[in-house]
Amino acid sequence: MTQWLNESLDKVSEYLAPRKGLLPFIGILFVIANFVFQFLPTGWLADSNLFLHLGVAIAIFGLMLARAL
Repeated sequence: MTQWLNESLDKVSEYLAPRKGLLPFIGILFVIANFVFQFLPTGWLADSNLFLHLGVAIAIFGLMLARAL
């Protein structure tokens, strides 16, 4: 189990190392999607601001990861 996790993390870090802006860009897309959902009758998805929270968390994580890599 730990060997599989180590190999998976190595593959993800090797993929993200040359693409430092990918996670912040995905986070920005989530925030924009949340803005669009505010004007659609989507129910709890717009009321909970799920994509806003995920987008901000992913963007901050991406910025911290880009700094480390």
